[in-house]
Amino acid sequence: MSEGAVLVKTRKFIKNPLLARRQMIIDIIHPGRAGVPRKELQEVIGGMYKAKSNLVILFGFKTKYGGGKTTGFCLIYDDADSMLKFEPKYRMVRNGTTEHKERSRKAMKEAKNKGKKIRGTGASIAKHKAKRAQSNE
Repeated sequence: MSEGAVLVKTRKFIKNPLLARRQMIIDIIHPGRAGVPRKELQEVIGGMYKAKSNLVILFGFKTKYGGGKTTGFCLIYDDADSMLKFEPKYRMVRNGTTEHKERSRKAMKEAKNKGKKIRGTGASIAKHKAKRAQSNE
């Protein structure tokens, strides 16, 4: 194997029709390289499974002691709608699919405490008002 080459192998491949995705464990063999960028892996795996690279989600990578081999988890969604529906927001932000919304810590805490004071049906109305006030800031 040449110095810059990367070999990607998959294990424990599962089709998950309820979540509209394929999921698997991937082993990346990369001798002579410290690590492989996520974007590069997304393109390689997308090509292997005939999927768009933006629908490939990679996470949970662990590099073996001594380097040269990394293991992680891969999800390939069938379409963008199912990805937006089922994938956690923080992973979509890491993937570059959505933007992280900056909120002040104080505003979040005030909204939470205001919601704790109101009981019954008024609580959902207060949460809605707090969210609206927070988004207007």
